[in-house]
Amino acid sequence: MTESGAGSALILGIETSCDETAAAVVRDGRDVLSSVVASQDDLHAEYRGVVPEIASRAHAERVLPVVRRALADAGVTLAEIDAVAVGHRPGLIGSLLVGVAAAKGLAWSLGRPLIGVDHVHAHLYAGLLGGSADVERGTGSQSRPTRELFPALGLVVSGGHTALYRCESPIGITRLGGTIDDAIGEAYDKAAAILGLPYPGGPNLDRLAASGNERAHDFPVSRLDTGSLDFSFSGLKTAVLYAVRGVPGPGGVYGRDHTALDGGAKADLAASFQRAAVAAITLKVERALASPKRERRDVPRPAGPAARAPAPFRSLLVGGGVSANSRLRRDLTALCERHGLALRLPPMAWCVDNAAMIAGLGHHLWRAGRTAGLDLAAVPTTAC
Repeated sequence: MTESGAGSALILGIETSCDETAAAVVRDGRDVLSSVVASQDDLHAEYRGVVPEIASRAHAERVLPVVRRALADAGVTLAEIDAVAVGHRPGLIGSLLVGVAAAKGLAWSLGRPLIGVDHVHAHLYAGLLGGSADVERGTGSQSRPTRELFPALGLVVSGGHTALYRCESPIGITRLGGTIDDAIGEAYDKAAAILGLPYPGGPNLDRLAASGNERAHDFPVSRLDTGSLDFSFSGLKTAVLYAVRGVPGPGGVYGRDHTALDGGAKADLAASFQRAAVAAITLKVERALASPKRERRDVPRPAGPAARAPAPFRSLLVGGGVSANSRLRRDLTALCERHGLALRLPPMAWCVDNAAMIAGLGHHLWRAGRTAGLDLAAVPTTAC
Protein backbone atom coordinates (compact mmCIF):
# COMPACT_ATOMS: atom_id res chain seq x y z
CA MET A 1 0.00 0.00 0.00
CA THR A 2 1.42 3.35 -1.01
CA GLU A 3 0.84 6.15 1.46
CA SER A 4 -0.22 9.45 -0.15
CA GLY A 5 -0.11 11.45 3.04
CA ALA A 6 0.81 11.31 6.70
CA GLY A 7 -0.58 12.61 9.97
CA SER A 8 -4.14 13.39 10.93
CA ALA A 9 -6.55 13.74 8.00
CA LEU A 10 -10.11 15.02 7.67
CA ILE A 11 -12.31 13.48 4.98
CA LEU A 12 -15.66 14.93 3.96
CA GLY A 13 -18.04 12.19 2.84
CA ILE A 14 -21.17 12.63 0.71
CA GLU A 15 -23.79 9.92 0.14
CA THR A 16 -26.88 10.18 -2.13
CA SER A 17 -27.20 6.72 -3.65
CA CYS A 18 -30.89 6.17 -2.89
CA ASP A 19 -33.21 8.19 -0.66
CA GLU A 20 -30.93 9.43 2.13
CA THR A 21 -29.05 12.69 1.67
CA ALA A 22 -26.00 12.40 3.93
CA ALA A 23 -22.72 14.12 4.73
CA ALA A 24 -20.10 13.42 7.38
CA VAL A 25 -16.65 14.44 8.51
CA VAL A 26 -14.35 11.63 9.65
CA ARG A 27 -10.84 11.96 11.01
CA ASP A 28 -8.22 9.33 10.16
CA GLY A 29 -10.81 6.90 8.83
CA ARG A 30 -12.31 6.15 12.22
CA ASP A 31 -13.18 9.16 14.38
CA VAL A 32 -16.63 10.39 13.29
CA LEU A 33 -16.77 14.12 14.00
CA SER A 34 -20.22 14.53 12.44
CA SER A 35 -22.80 12.50 10.55
CA VAL A 36 -25.92 14.15 9.15
CA VAL A 37 -28.65 12.20 7.35
CA ALA A 38 -31.75 13.77 5.82
CA SER A 39 -34.34 11.02 5.40
CA GLN A 40 -36.94 10.97 2.64
CA ASP A 41 -39.28 8.41 4.24
CA ASP A 42 -42.11 10.93 4.40
CA LEU A 43 -41.80 11.66 0.67
CA HIS A 44 -42.05 8.02 -0.40
CA ALA A 45 -44.40 6.57 2.22
CA GLU A 46 -47.56 6.87 0.12
CA TYR A 47 -45.88 4.91 -2.70
CA ARG A 48 -44.55 2.19 -0.33
CA GLY A 49 -41.16 2.47 -2.02
CA VAL A 50 -38.63 4.93 -3.36
CA VAL A 51 -39.68 6.97 -6.40
CA PRO A 52 -36.42 7.80 -8.25
CA GLU A 53 -37.48 11.21 -9.60
CA ILE A 54 -38.72 12.37 -6.20
CA ALA A 55 -35.51 11.11 -4.58
CA SER A 56 -33.16 12.93 -6.97
CA ARG A 57 -35.07 16.21 -6.68
CA ALA A 58 -34.94 16.00 -2.88
CA HIS A 59 -31.20 15.36 -3.00
CA ALA A 60 -30.67 18.43 -5.16
CA GLU A 61 -32.51 20.55 -2.60
CA ARG A 62 -30.80 19.10 0.46
CA VAL A 63 -27.23 18.17 -0.38
CA LEU A 64 -25.56 21.53 0.24
CA PRO A 65 -27.49 22.30 3.47
CA VAL A 66 -26.60 18.82 4.73
CA VAL A 67 -22.90 19.38 3.91
CA ARG A 68 -22.94 22.73 5.71
CA ARG A 69 -24.56 21.11 8.76
CA ALA A 70 -21.97 18.31 8.81
CA LEU A 71 -19.12 20.84 8.72
CA ALA A 72 -20.73 22.92 11.48
CA ASP A 73 -21.36 19.88 13.68
CA ALA A 74 -17.74 18.80 13.24
CA GLY A 75 -16.48 22.29 14.06
CA VAL A 76 -14.38 22.51 10.91
CA THR A 77 -14.33 24.61 7.76
CA LEU A 78 -14.08 23.52 4.15
CA ALA A 79 -10.49 24.83 4.09
CA GLU A 80 -9.55 22.19 6.70
CA ILE A 81 -10.84 19.26 4.65
CA ASP A 82 -8.06 17.09 3.14
CA ALA A 83 -10.18 15.19 0.61
CA VAL A 84 -13.77 14.70 -0.54
CA ALA A 85 -15.20 11.18 -0.78
CA VAL A 86 -18.48 10.37 -2.49
CA GLY A 87 -20.55 7.25 -3.02
CA HIS A 88 -20.61 7.03 -6.81
CA ARG A 89 -21.88 3.44 -7.22
CA PRO A 90 -24.25 1.60 -7.04
CA GLY A 91 -27.64 3.26 -6.71
CA LEU A 92 -30.33 5.22 -8.48
CA ILE A 93 -28.59 7.05 -11.30
CA GLY A 94 -30.39 10.35 -10.74
CA SER A 95 -29.62 10.28 -7.02
CA LEU A 96 -25.98 9.38 -7.60
CA LEU A 97 -25.52 12.21 -10.08
CA VAL A 98 -26.49 14.79 -7.46
CA GLY A 99 -23.93 13.62 -4.92
CA VAL A 100 -21.17 13.13 -7.47
CA ALA A 101 -21.73 16.60 -8.92
CA ALA A 102 -21.64 18.17 -5.46
CA ALA A 103 -18.45 16.30 -4.53
CA LYS A 104 -16.73 17.25 -7.78
CA GLY A 105 -17.60 20.89 -7.32
CA LEU A 106 -16.28 20.96 -3.76
CA ALA A 107 -13.09 19.05 -4.61
CA TRP A 108 -12.36 21.30 -7.59
CA SER A 109 -13.05 24.55 -5.75
CA LEU A 110 -10.89 23.49 -2.79
CA GLY A 111 -8.11 21.92 -4.84
CA ARG A 112 -8.52 18.72 -2.85
CA PRO A 113 -8.47 15.09 -3.99
CA LEU A 114 -11.72 13.43 -5.03
CA ILE A 115 -12.35 9.83 -3.94
CA GLY A 116 -14.98 7.57 -5.50
CA VAL A 117 -16.38 5.01 -3.06
CA ASP A 118 -18.46 1.92 -3.75
CA HIS A 119 -21.54 2.15 -1.54
CA VAL A 120 -21.74 -1.61 -0.90
CA HIS A 121 -18.05 -1.77 0.03
CA ALA A 122 -18.61 1.15 2.40
CA HIS A 123 -21.31 -0.79 4.27
CA LEU A 124 -18.66 -3.37 5.16
CA TYR A 125 -16.56 -0.57 6.64
CA ALA A 126 -19.36 0.86 8.81
CA GLY A 127 -18.56 -1.53 11.66
CA LEU A 128 -14.94 -0.34 11.74
CA LEU A 129 -15.82 3.25 12.53
CA GLY A 130 -15.14 4.49 16.04
CA GLY A 131 -17.93 3.65 18.44
CA SER A 132 -19.12 0.63 16.46
CA ALA A 133 -20.40 -2.37 18.33
CA ASP A 134 -17.54 -4.84 18.78
CA VAL A 135 -18.17 -8.34 20.10
CA GLU A 136 -14.96 -10.26 20.81
CA ARG A 137 -15.90 -13.90 21.44
CA GLY A 138 -18.87 -12.72 23.45
CA THR A 139 -16.87 -10.55 25.84
CA GLY A 140 -17.81 -7.17 24.35
CA SER A 141 -14.13 -6.08 24.32
CA GLN A 142 -13.24 -3.05 22.21
CA SER A 143 -9.49 -3.55 22.47
CA ARG A 144 -8.67 -5.47 19.31
CA PRO A 145 -6.89 -3.24 16.73
CA THR A 146 -8.53 -3.05 13.32
CA ARG A 147 -5.58 -4.73 11.62
CA GLU A 148 -6.10 -7.82 13.79
CA LEU A 149 -9.62 -8.29 12.42
CA PHE A 150 -8.33 -9.35 9.00
CA PRO A 151 -8.78 -11.51 7.08
CA ALA A 152 -12.48 -11.09 7.72
CA LEU A 153 -15.70 -12.48 6.31
CA GLY A 154 -17.89 -9.60 5.12
CA LEU A 155 -21.68 -9.65 4.96
CA VAL A 156 -23.78 -6.90 3.36
CA VAL A 157 -27.54 -7.11 4.00
CA SER A 158 -29.61 -4.24 2.66
CA GLY A 159 -32.63 -3.33 0.58
CA GLY A 160 -30.77 -3.72 -2.68
CA HIS A 161 -27.89 -6.05 -1.84
CA THR A 162 -27.18 -9.31 -0.05
CA ALA A 163 -23.62 -10.59 -0.49
CA LEU A 164 -20.66 -12.27 1.17
CA TYR A 165 -17.03 -11.14 0.78
CA ARG A 166 -13.56 -12.18 1.79
CA CYS A 167 -11.88 -9.08 3.19
CA GLU A 168 -8.08 -9.06 3.35
CA SER A 169 -7.99 -5.42 4.47
CA PRO A 170 -10.40 -2.47 4.60
CA ILE A 171 -9.91 -1.93 0.86
CA GLY A 172 -9.05 -5.44 -0.36
CA ILE A 173 -12.23 -7.50 -0.83
CA THR A 174 -13.33 -10.44 -2.99
CA ARG A 175 -16.96 -11.35 -3.61
CA LEU A 176 -17.87 -14.89 -2.54
CA GLY A 177 -21.59 -14.90 -3.30
CA GLY A 178 -24.69 -12.76 -3.66
CA THR A 179 -28.42 -12.83 -4.20
CA ILE A 180 -29.74 -14.24 -7.45
CA ASP A 181 -33.09 -12.45 -7.10
CA ASP A 182 -34.44 -10.33 -4.24
CA ALA A 183 -32.16 -8.80 -1.63
CA ILE A 184 -33.15 -9.58 1.95
CA GLY A 185 -34.25 -5.99 2.61
CA GLU A 186 -36.46 -6.06 -0.46
CA ALA A 187 -37.99 -9.34 0.73
CA TYR A 188 -38.69 -7.75 4.11
CA ASP A 189 -40.41 -4.78 2.50
CA LYS A 190 -42.50 -7.00 0.21
CA ALA A 191 -43.52 -9.28 3.09
CA ALA A 192 -44.47 -6.22 5.13
CA ALA A 193 -46.59 -4.89 2.25
CA ILE A 194 -48.34 -8.25 1.95
CA LEU A 195 -49.16 -8.06 5.66
CA GLY A 196 -50.44 -4.49 5.29
CA LEU A 197 -47.74 -2.95 7.49
CA PRO A 198 -46.82 0.74 7.11
CA TYR A 199 -43.71 1.98 5.30
CA PRO A 200 -40.80 1.45 5.91
CA GLY A 201 -41.75 -2.20 6.07
CA GLY A 202 -38.60 -3.90 7.37
CA PRO A 203 -38.40 -2.24 10.81
CA ASN A 204 -42.17 -2.57 11.31
CA LEU A 205 -42.09 -6.27 10.48
CA ASP A 206 -39.19 -6.77 12.89
CA ARG A 207 -41.20 -5.14 15.70
CA LEU A 208 -44.32 -7.17 14.92
CA ALA A 209 -42.35 -10.43 14.82
CA ALA A 210 -41.32 -9.98 18.45
CA SER A 211 -44.86 -10.90 19.59
CA GLY A 212 -45.41 -13.79 17.16
CA ASN A 213 -44.83 -17.55 17.11
CA GLU A 214 -41.96 -18.17 14.70
CA ARG A 215 -42.96 -21.83 14.31
CA ALA A 216 -46.54 -21.09 13.30
CA HIS A 217 -45.57 -21.40 9.62
CA ASP A 218 -42.81 -23.54 8.14
CA PHE A 219 -41.54 -21.17 5.48
CA PRO A 220 -38.70 -22.35 3.18
CA VAL A 221 -35.04 -21.58 3.85
CA SER A 222 -33.22 -21.23 0.54
CA ARG A 223 -30.10 -23.38 0.18
CA LEU A 224 -29.53 -23.53 -3.61
CA ASP A 225 -26.73 -25.91 -4.65
CA THR A 226 -24.68 -27.73 -2.05
CA GLY A 227 -21.88 -25.40 -1.04
CA SER A 228 -23.39 -22.38 -2.81
CA LEU A 229 -22.76 -19.04 -1.14
CA ASP A 230 -25.47 -17.31 -3.17
CA PHE A 231 -28.82 -16.23 -1.73
CA SER A 232 -32.43 -16.38 -2.91
CA PHE A 233 -35.45 -14.84 -1.21
CA SER A 234 -38.10 -14.93 -3.96
CA GLY A 235 -39.44 -18.32 -2.84
CA LEU A 236 -39.82 -17.12 0.74
CA LYS A 237 -41.66 -14.00 -0.44
CA THR A 238 -44.05 -16.13 -2.52
CA ALA A 239 -44.69 -18.47 0.41
CA VAL A 240 -45.72 -15.52 2.57
CA LEU A 241 -47.96 -14.21 -0.23
CA TYR A 242 -49.80 -17.55 -0.51
CA ALA A 243 -50.09 -17.89 3.28
CA VAL A 244 -51.81 -14.50 3.47
CA ARG A 245 -53.86 -14.40 0.25
CA GLY A 246 -54.16 -18.07 -0.69
CA VAL A 247 -53.24 -19.63 -4.02
CA PRO A 248 -54.51 -17.41 -6.86
CA GLY A 249 -57.49 -18.60 -8.82
CA PRO A 250 -58.42 -18.02 -12.47
CA GLY A 251 -57.00 -14.79 -13.81
CA GLY A 252 -54.55 -14.55 -10.93
CA VAL A 253 -57.23 -13.36 -8.50
CA TYR A 254 -56.65 -13.98 -4.80
CA GLY A 255 -59.49 -14.89 -2.52
CA ARG A 256 -58.43 -12.74 0.44
CA ASP A 257 -55.85 -10.26 1.71
CA HIS A 258 -54.30 -9.11 4.98
CA THR A 259 -57.57 -7.59 6.19
CA ALA A 260 -58.81 -11.13 6.90
CA LEU A 261 -56.06 -11.58 9.53
CA ASP A 262 -56.16 -10.51 13.15
CA GLY A 263 -53.13 -9.07 14.94
CA GLY A 264 -51.98 -12.42 16.31
CA ALA A 265 -52.07 -14.09 12.91
CA LYS A 266 -50.05 -11.28 11.39
CA ALA A 267 -47.49 -11.49 14.19
CA ASP A 268 -47.11 -15.24 13.64
CA LEU A 269 -46.57 -14.71 9.92
CA ALA A 270 -44.01 -11.97 10.57
CA ALA A 271 -42.11 -14.09 13.09
CA SER A 272 -42.12 -17.14 10.81
CA PHE A 273 -40.92 -15.07 7.86
CA GLN A 274 -38.15 -13.52 9.94
CA ARG A 275 -36.96 -16.89 11.23
CA ALA A 276 -36.63 -18.23 7.66
CA ALA A 277 -35.04 -15.06 6.25
CA VAL A 278 -32.38 -14.87 8.96
CA ALA A 279 -31.77 -18.63 8.81
CA ALA A 280 -30.93 -18.25 5.10
CA ILE A 281 -28.28 -15.68 6.01
CA THR A 282 -26.70 -17.64 8.88
CA LEU A 283 -26.72 -20.82 6.76
CA LYS A 284 -24.55 -19.18 4.11
CA VAL A 285 -22.26 -17.56 6.70
CA GLU A 286 -21.74 -21.02 8.23
CA ARG A 287 -20.98 -22.42 4.77
CA ALA A 288 -18.42 -19.71 4.11
CA LEU A 289 -16.71 -20.44 7.42
CA ALA A 290 -16.64 -24.17 6.66
CA SER A 291 -15.50 -23.88 3.03
CA PRO A 292 -12.01 -25.30 2.29
CA LYS A 293 -11.49 -22.41 -0.14
CA ARG A 294 -11.38 -19.98 2.74
CA GLU A 295 -8.19 -21.47 4.22
CA ARG A 296 -5.16 -19.19 4.17
CA ARG A 297 -2.15 -20.68 2.40
CA ASP A 298 0.38 -18.30 3.96
CA VAL A 299 -0.20 -19.46 7.55
CA PRO A 300 1.79 -22.57 8.58
CA ARG A 301 -0.12 -25.39 10.24
CA PRO A 302 0.80 -26.08 13.87
CA ALA A 303 2.54 -29.38 14.60
CA GLY A 304 0.96 -32.38 16.28
CA PRO A 305 -1.93 -34.68 15.36
CA ALA A 306 -4.44 -32.79 17.52
CA ALA A 307 -3.38 -29.31 16.38
CA ARG A 308 -5.80 -27.23 14.37
CA ALA A 309 -4.98 -24.90 11.51
CA PRO A 310 -5.36 -21.20 12.29
CA ALA A 311 -8.82 -19.86 11.51
CA PRO A 312 -8.65 -18.14 8.10
CA PHE A 313 -11.27 -15.59 9.16
CA ARG A 314 -10.67 -13.62 12.31
CA SER A 315 -13.89 -11.64 12.30
CA LEU A 316 -17.28 -11.09 10.70
CA LEU A 317 -17.96 -7.59 9.35
CA VAL A 318 -21.64 -6.81 8.85
CA GLY A 319 -23.24 -3.80 7.18
CA GLY A 320 -26.37 -2.59 5.46
CA GLY A 321 -29.83 -1.57 6.59
CA VAL A 322 -30.91 -5.08 7.60
CA SER A 323 -27.97 -5.26 10.03
CA ALA A 324 -30.29 -3.28 12.32
CA ASN A 325 -32.67 -6.25 12.48
CA SER A 326 -32.93 -7.58 16.02
CA ARG A 327 -33.12 -11.27 15.08
CA LEU A 328 -30.16 -11.05 12.71
CA ARG A 329 -27.99 -9.26 15.29
CA ARG A 330 -28.85 -11.85 17.92
CA ASP A 331 -28.21 -14.86 15.69
CA LEU A 332 -24.95 -13.51 14.26
CA THR A 333 -23.70 -12.78 17.78
CA ALA A 334 -24.39 -16.39 18.78
CA LEU A 335 -22.77 -17.68 15.57
CA CYS A 336 -19.57 -15.72 16.16
CA GLU A 337 -19.40 -16.86 19.76
CA ARG A 338 -19.56 -20.49 18.55
CA HIS A 339 -16.76 -19.91 16.05
CA GLY A 340 -14.58 -17.67 18.21
CA LEU A 341 -14.86 -14.77 15.77
CA ALA A 342 -14.94 -11.07 16.51
CA LEU A 343 -18.18 -9.55 15.29
CA ARG A 344 -18.28 -5.97 14.06
CA LEU A 345 -21.82 -4.60 13.84
CA PRO A 346 -22.43 -0.92 13.12
CA PRO A 347 -24.55 1.04 15.59
CA MET A 348 -28.10 1.68 14.43
CA ALA A 349 -27.28 5.12 13.01
CA TRP A 350 -24.71 3.61 10.66
CA CYS A 351 -26.75 0.61 9.55
CA VAL A 352 -28.78 2.82 7.23
CA ASP A 353 -27.19 4.69 4.33
CA ASN A 354 -24.83 7.32 5.74
CA ALA A 355 -21.78 9.33 4.75
CA ALA A 356 -19.58 8.39 7.72
CA MET A 357 -18.90 4.98 6.13
CA ILE A 358 -18.14 6.73 2.81
CA ALA A 359 -15.62 9.07 4.46
CA GLY A 360 -14.12 6.29 6.58
CA LEU A 361 -13.45 3.98 3.67
CA GLY A 362 -12.46 6.98 1.55
CA HIS A 363 -9.63 7.67 3.98
CA HIS A 364 -8.05 4.26 3.28
CA LEU A 365 -8.51 4.62 -0.47
CA TRP A 366 -6.87 8.05 -0.35
CA ARG A 367 -3.93 6.74 1.68
CA ALA A 368 -3.51 4.00 -0.93
CA GLY A 369 -3.39 6.61 -3.71
CA ARG A 370 -6.74 5.53 -5.16
CA THR A 371 -8.20 8.92 -6.00
CA ALA A 372 -10.41 9.94 -8.92
CA GLY A 373 -10.41 12.68 -11.52
CA LEU A 374 -13.21 15.09 -12.29
CA ASP A 375 -14.41 12.59 -14.87
CA LEU A 376 -15.61 10.28 -12.07
CA ALA A 377 -18.84 8.70 -13.29
CA ALA A 378 -22.01 7.85 -11.41
CA VAL A 379 -22.58 4.12 -11.97
CA PRO A 380 -25.84 2.35 -11.07
CA THR A 381 -24.18 -1.06 -10.58
CA THR A 382 -21.58 -2.19 -8.03
CA ALA A 383 -18.07 -3.29 -8.90
CA CYS A 384 -17.40 -5.21 -5.70
